[in-house]
Amino acid sequence: MSDQKTTHFGFETVPESEKAGRVQGVFGSVASRYDVMNDAMSLGIHRLWKDAMMDWIAPRAGQRLLDVAGGTGDISFRFLKRAGYGHATVLDLTEPMLVEGRKRAEAERMADSLDWVVGDAMALPFADNSFDVYTISFGIRNVTRPEDALAEAYRVLKPGGRLMVLEFSQIPTPALQWAYDRYSFNMIPAMGQIIANDRDSYQYLVESIRRFPDQETFLQMVRTAGFEQAKYRNLTLGIAALHSGWKI
Repeated sequence: MSDQKTTHFGFETVPESEKAGRVQGVFGSVASRYDVMNDAMSLGIHRLWKDAMMDWIAPRAGQRLLDVAGGTGDISFRFLKRAGYGHATVLDLTEPMLVEGRKRAEAERMADSLDWVVGDAMALPFADNSFDVYTISFGIRNVTRPEDALAEAYRVLKPGGRLMVLEFSQIPTPALQWAYDRYSFNMIPAMGQIIANDRDSYQYLVESIRRFPDQETFLQMVRTAGFEQAKYRNLTLGIAALHSGWKI
């Protein structure tokens, strides 16, 4: 019998060694329509969530940001605008997502303040104590071992550095969660088919949200990684949540 470790890819069980490649396939497939789909799926609310994330981070001039699973640069652009000046490194496993990010108008205007790096959240290609802020938005549920990603976040942050995770979460009210599930499973894959010509990738995204730990469970993972003053805030009834922690 094989002793190969397994993990989940949506509702499927797959060998750990396969997950990263599958996730790359999903995001490589939808990269060119990713931003449009985010607006459609969330009715634009993801923009408010990202603004709430920036409000809590309160970027300061001159800070260095590492935005993991940063895709098309949404968080990095917001961070640099709020900071006034600083530096952001956008890291993503999927090069087509970074290519799309570089095409955005903001990327051209902020070119001197941005790096785009292909890399793995579980093995960051950066020295210890390198960044002031680490963000990951709607990305940690796609990481094969989220606890490894959190450990790496802790390693690369400077003492006094800040972790901020924005991720889909669980609505604490069962009736509302049921209604949201109906919307997610019925509408989002259909939108993916129409807008991105890719139903399967968005079916995976919906399933991956259901497999992600709830707010309290993930909070404990953040603490286990070594972060202090760890806490979370629910957004839009708990459809998404922000988790914050400090390397002290």
